[in-house]
Amino acid sequence: MRSLRLLHTADWHLGQTLHGIPRDAEHERFLDWLLDRIGELRVDALVIAGDVFDGQNPPIPALALFYRFIARAKVLHPRLDIVVVAGNHDSASRLEAPSPLMTEMGVRVVGTLPISAGGLFDPSPLVVPLHDADGEIAARCVAMPYLRPSDLGPADEEDDTDPLVEGVRRLYERAWTGGRALCRAGEALILTGHCYMRGGALSELSERKILGGNLHALPVDIFPDDAAYVALGHLHRAQAVGGREAVRYSGSPLPLALDEEPYPHQVVLAEFAAGRLVGHEALRVPRHVAIHRIVAETPEAALERLKRLAFDETLARDAWPFLEVTVTLPEPRPALRDEVEAVLAGRPVRLLKLGVRLTGSGQTLADGTPPTDLASLEPEEVFRRLYRRSHDGDPDLELVAAFHELLTSVQEAA
Repeated sequence: MRSLRLLHTADWHLGQTLHGIPRDAEHERFLDWLLDRIGELRVDALVIAGDVFDGQNPPIPALALFYRFIARAKVLHPRLDIVVVAGNHDSASRLEAPSPLMTEMGVRVVGTLPISAGGLFDPSPLVVPLHDADGEIAARCVAMPYLRPSDLGPADEEDDTDPLVEGVRRLYERAWTGGRALCRAGEALILTGHCYMRGGALSELSERKILGGNLHALPVDIFPDDAAYVALGHLHRAQAVGGREAVRYSGSPLPLALDEEPYPHQVVLAEFAAGRLVGHEALRVPRHVAIHRIVAETPEAALERLKRLAFDETLARDAWPFLEVTVTLPEPRPALRDEVEAVLAGRPVRLLKLGVRLTGSGQTLADGTPPTDLASLEPEEVFRRLYRRSHDGDPDLELVAAFHELLTSVQEAA
């Protein structure tokens, strides 16, 4: 009975910076950890379902990380099959450029849809054989990259369905039909995709809306019921789709925004036997850099919590925790950042974000009832209304006096 162990991962975003801080050290440790898991778990195939890089023109350190990982993986595990597809962050042509060399190494990279000499979509180059420990073909992987609207062809004008969704459906149907035709008895049909599926849980701060936006979310029935597994990328939260355990986002291995701190990041180990998925396991990726998020109702409370935070003084600088502080401000606090930085001075932590929650009405001058002609208002009244938009109550006498001093200097200079 043919069996296969496959690691499914996606959304590495090599080259990403978080509020200006490079993530290279974190990515390097993740890739070392991944190599260890491949050997320890006797993995037969690795699928990277898009967004290998964070941008279309990745920096040199990010390229070096990726190619060093591929080279080490093939040296340590020569029989490992590796399938890489482009995501919406990747440059498809740049990712595919070294394909001749990669193919010779047993690595299939797919950035764009293959087109026949007649100018039509040819799914056959997308179908990649995956081999078991004995070198026998145990699965066929249909390596579908991220699809752009230009890939989908003309829509049927008489069809009242969503043309983007139906265009994707047509391409996938041709692709998996071609893959299924090549599958022999006992071989699993595995698909990839980099897309937003209907009902998927988003990470709003770090995921781009793709394929026309989230209104064009894809239904899970674009994938055939007899697919043994569908390895998805794009959403950073690991999850199954549409109640189908075999259609899964692996999630990103690192938190790519501060609001991704609460949930675990992982890769998926999927096991197949006799052409079917027989089990899957989430492998949690250890964090090289911790994230601390403090939300406080007053500046005093925030400063007190910061004083109580304990940090490991032995950490290397690239492992210092990231810190986000959010404070509710009922009145202006111009020196807040200086106060926070003073508490953190000399401590092994990196302040990435200091946010404030304002307590005013949020109304603009035009939102007032009854409507007011701005020209009829005295400058001090305009100032007071703007203050109330962001803060509770009225400005204190000292702040009003400072406003009048500024106003006078402006009027005298006019």
